[in-house]
Amino acid sequence: KQGIVLATGGGAILSDKNRNFLAGRGTVVYLNVSIDQELSRLRNDKTHPVLQAEDRRAALELLKERRDPLYQEIADFTIDTDGNSVKQIAQQISEIIEDN
Repeated sequence: KQGIVLATGGGAILSDKNRNFLAGRGTVVYLNVSIDQELSRLRNDKTHPVLQAEDRRAALELLKERRDPLYQEIADFTIDTDGNSVKQIAQQISEIIEDN
């Protein structure tokens, strides 16, 4: 059995059409991250449009407030990524897919 891992970007989750498409095509895994972790990961990013705001934390909190319920609405599983390496997260995703 073959599958794909699709990482949506930006505001893709804001579209009803996109959410319906994702929810109807397979297992949706939401990779949740705290604001603190996100700020740490993006601390050196000078190009991301959201991070051009004077108050990066407030900008990220606003995005999370708007998008988090939408991700949770369609997610079959949620992984909290704080403190985990990419390898650990990939392993968790692999286990979810294998078990389902």
